[in-house]
Amino acid sequence: MSTYELDYPDHTQSPDHQPGDEPRCNLSANETFHDVLETRLKRRDVLVGGLATAVGALFAGTALTTVARVATAQAASDGLVGFQPVPVSSADTVVVPKGYKVQVLAPWGTPISGAMPAFAASNSGADQAHQMGMHHDGMHFFPIDGSSTDGLLVMNHEYVEPRFLHAARYAGQELKSDQVMVIDGKRADDEVLKEMNGHGISVVRVKRGTDGAWAVASDPHNRRVTGLTPMEISGPVRGTAHLVTKYSPDGTRTRGTLNNCAHGVTPWNTYLAAEENWAGYFRNGDQQDQKPNLPREHARYGVKAGGMSRYGWELAEGRADAYIRFDASSTGASAAEDYRNEPNAFGWVVEIDPFAPNSMPVKRTHLGRFAHEGVVFGPAIAGKPVVAYSGDDARFEYIYKFVSALPYDPATASGALLDEGTLYAARFNADGSGEWLALAPGQNGLTPENGFADLADILVNTRLAADKAGATKMDRPEWGAVDPRTGAVYFTLTNNSRRTEDQVDPANPRAKSQYGHIIRWSEARGDHAATSFQWDIFVLGGDEQAGRGPNGQKLTADNIFACPDGLWFDSEARLWIQTDIGESAQNKGDMAVMGNNQMLCADPGTGEMRRFLTGPVGQEITGITGTPDGRTIFVNVQHPGATTAPKDWAAGKPVSHWPDGGSAIPRSATLVIFREDGGVVGS
Repeated sequence: MSTYELDYPDHTQSPDHQPGDEPRCNLSANETFHDVLETRLKRRDVLVGGLATAVGALFAGTALTTVARVATAQAASDGLVGFQPVPVSSADTVVVPKGYKVQVLAPWGTPISGAMPAFAASNSGADQAHQMGMHHDGMHFFPIDGSSTDGLLVMNHEYVEPRFLHAARYAGQELKSDQVMVIDGKRADDEVLKEMNGHGISVVRVKRGTDGAWAVASDPHNRRVTGLTPMEISGPVRGTAHLVTKYSPDGTRTRGTLNNCAHGVTPWNTYLAAEENWAGYFRNGDQQDQKPNLPREHARYGVKAGGMSRYGWELAEGRADAYIRFDASSTGASAAEDYRNEPNAFGWVVEIDPFAPNSMPVKRTHLGRFAHEGVVFGPAIAGKPVVAYSGDDARFEYIYKFVSALPYDPATASGALLDEGTLYAARFNADGSGEWLALAPGQNGLTPENGFADLADILVNTRLAADKAGATKMDRPEWGAVDPRTGAVYFTLTNNSRRTEDQVDPANPRAKSQYGHIIRWSEARGDHAATSFQWDIFVLGGDEQAGRGPNGQKLTADNIFACPDGLWFDSEARLWIQTDIGESAQNKGDMAVMGNNQMLCADPGTGEMRRFLTGPVGQEITGITGTPDGRTIFVNVQHPGATTAPKDWAAGKPVSHWPDGGSAIPRSATLVIFREDGGVVGS
């Protein structure tokens, strides 16, 4: 299995490549998860190509603890999934089950603050700072006074699609979805400003009216956190030489947060925005002997060596300091005179207090620096440590866990709990056991002799530390979720299309598979702070032949799926699964049968799984949260129309006009979904 990383030397040619995906960065010799699965199955005398036998080995006799099994068995009698499944769809609309209604809320460009500028294709960069950002992603509903009809909806805006964002100027241009206009080596200042303000987070108050419709309310809590917002840096990396820049010579602050994908909600009721594919926003032109000469903290994360960064913000014509910082080349006499360390200020988890609109966001460095998909917490128990899990969403990267040094106290808990503790990386063993490997000075080979000077050095170079410790290389770990009844932890592993015919193994019997799967584990003794666990596979994505459900049964027309991404347990332990089939693969080849991206609902107790929702053309379904009473859920539709070909864009024919219809440009937006009879969603 060691060669399939090299099947696509140009990572943009991978069939499931999406804008912003990293190039291949993990060159370590650590085992991949596929190696582990193959070894585990061989030990059970599974024959290569024997899918049915392989499935039995993976699903039968799971390694979960007795406590988890008992709780799961109890859940099986509840009949959690009660709706009629919807079929796959390739239509430019949203489909939900019979008896449900859906409303569109807060699309990109909706005014939320300041002078409340109305949405228009010609909006300025300054306007965008007071409007909902682009490409909605992870989100959470924070109820006000426990209400299920009034609260703060906080969401990430992962990235921007320039041709839609600048539609008034880019009309008629033959442009790809991630392409910007560079004229004479420069970019227009206002375009750069608008793109940076299109990123980040929105905090917006939403209310349900007497007519049942939800609306954005003008409120002092409403605000945007963008790629320009001043941020504090906390934890072990704060004030170290790694973060010294021209903007912050003492290494304590930075500006902005970028590529925020999934999220987290702390036990003390604050919001965590996770920085995912941030490395491509920077470039470094340093050379030695006419060859790229990037420091390891750039190279291991995919900072571009030479050329233009993802959006070319460093080319802004006015040469403003806030823009030129995306050139991380060594241009000054010291780090305090340039932005060689600016990439080190990204790749963290950002804490935001939605109820304190004047508070400064804080980047929590002890959670590690990598392509964070999101953060999910284990149950917060008074007197016990706080435990948080996070996946590194890139091929062959790792799953991590943070355990706080101090115990949780509901009366005094704050983000300071995330500044001191131990970060671990996961190793999955072939026998179904697993270990958490401490990424701490002196442990697991993390010594000065091996290139890790201290804790700050380990955290800035989290990926390299996990390489050295011997963590298991996974296939794009994305969202995580913790079962509120059993405590089992679930993580989506989205896909791996880089497998050739001669690399098929019992656990992955599909060449060039893009289907993905979901893994789960139970911590030793039911203690989320434990350093060992037991794991198994929950589901294998695929069509009716290749896919397998929670009990190893074949998937059916009611629940086939591919590329699991978003993951969320509601309060009654329904598991909601969202998909993200890449733009280049949607409705083509093996993915044609899947239709547009979708959302499913599963009952881990019974193994029942049904399709609940399908979205419009060219999008991904991502982000899900709900009201305390369970009678309303919010779901995001990101980048509708992104599959529009350059020629079609130039001809004024985007493949989607959702949600406004007619000839409108497509816009990311939030769905509000509820039952017509007022019942609990999903039941």
